[in-house]
Amino acid sequence: MKSVALHNLGCKVNAYEMDFMQQMLQEKGYKIVPFDEAADIYIVNTCTVTNIADRKSRQMLHRAKKQNPDAIVVAVGCYVQTGAQSVEKDGAVDLAIGNNRKKDLASILEAYLEEREKTGETGQGEDVRQETADGLRKPEQKTVVDKIDIDHAPYEEMTLKKTAGHTRAYIKIQDGCNQFCSYCIIPYARGRVRSRGEAEILEEVRGMARAGYREIVLTGIHISSYGVDRGGSELLFLLEKLSEVEGIERIRLGSLEPGIVTKSFADRISKLPRVCPHFHLSLQSGSDTVLRRMNRRYDTSAYYGAVELLRRHYENPAITTDVIVGFPGETEEEFRETLAFLRRVGFYEMHIFRYSRRQGTRAADMEGQLTEAQKAVRSDCLMELEREMSRAYREAFVGKTQEVLFEETMERDGVAYWVGHTPNYIKVAKEAEGQENLRNQIVPCRLGGFLEEDVLLTRLTKPENSAMIKKSK
Repeated sequence: MKSVALHNLGCKVNAYEMDFMQQMLQEKGYKIVPFDEAADIYIVNTCTVTNIADRKSRQMLHRAKKQNPDAIVVAVGCYVQTGAQSVEKDGAVDLAIGNNRKKDLASILEAYLEEREKTGETGQGEDVRQETADGLRKPEQKTVVDKIDIDHAPYEEMTLKKTAGHTRAYIKIQDGCNQFCSYCIIPYARGRVRSRGEAEILEEVRGMARAGYREIVLTGIHISSYGVDRGGSELLFLLEKLSEVEGIERIRLGSLEPGIVTKSFADRISKLPRVCPHFHLSLQSGSDTVLRRMNRRYDTSAYYGAVELLRRHYENPAITTDVIVGFPGETEEEFRETLAFLRRVGFYEMHIFRYSRRQGTRAADMEGQLTEAQKAVRSDCLMELEREMSRAYREAFVGKTQEVLFEETMERDGVAYWVGHTPNYIKVAKEAEGQENLRNQIVPCRLGGFLEEDVLLTRLTKPENSAMIKKSK
């Protein structure tokens, strides 16, 4: 029995695919061990969204080879897809597998092992410790690269039986992106939009329900485009079908494009009580001129209209977003426009990213690249605004009753708590009592004041119990 250590980098889609790869390997009889332990095989599911992500991918691959120079190190995913030439020259990597080949990882790995046995190769030993300008080098053995033309690939079907979480299951519904934002490499790493079949999604969700999961999160590279490769948008139809699956109490959506939120969309989705009132609408900038340079397909007026539609259909829904600060050419005036727009919307949470130059994108060659110091100042300003708005959103729920799906335990200052989330993704902690087990239970909680900066005291509907709300980050 060979031991395998796995490490995932990047997005929720990568995490889903890593869970599937681990499931496959376990079914084949491999022993899964922690990544920081000695293993026969190391598998790194890589990310390439920024140059920094590429570097982190290389670092993890090199770390694996240094932990056991005789181990087989496998690079998988986006970094392989966009940087195959670099991977092929990297002496730390024995086998490289691109996107849309992850479901075949076990068979590719077994064929590779069989070939090594035939040729009598037993590893690279001390050879790999030689340092050169382009990384760790292996003088004789070449990296085996298994990569396909991602632009013409079909949807890669995977079905999970369980996920890393105990109560919330991520369900991948599509892959690829057709947007080609000027800062983004992902269409080149993931290819064009490919939608998963409705029957396959429903089968997986029913399996998760039978396994005891109460909440599912729909994820993909660009889930707003689900169905467009079949001639029309089908996301709403899918949500209506999923809402009928017995045992699933909550359906949470991943990141959406604001353009999907029309009056019809808001009317129909608000009639599905199992869909959580938590909408992550990707923004990136609050300046129309910056949005045009980013090749985003909306302006701030359209974005604000989408938010207002949701707020007319839901009572105080959680609106979250992503913002890139310091995009090439971003002036002080454009930054102030962004700041003012963020305040106007009033988000629950914002994920703030400093623009990171990514070779291979149009933005990398744009004039007006800002310094790291400039980006840091603007990032700090937006993060302070995020804390202010996030606290204000939580305060609006003080005294109200929300249902909490409890997930796990934590300890603070010697006190044990059960921790979970409300439908709008406020994190709640209830003081544990005796041997009670609230895992995977949905319990009504009355929300109270702040215990700490990011923690609200709350009370259950049973007055003898108490709980807290904690920031989800």
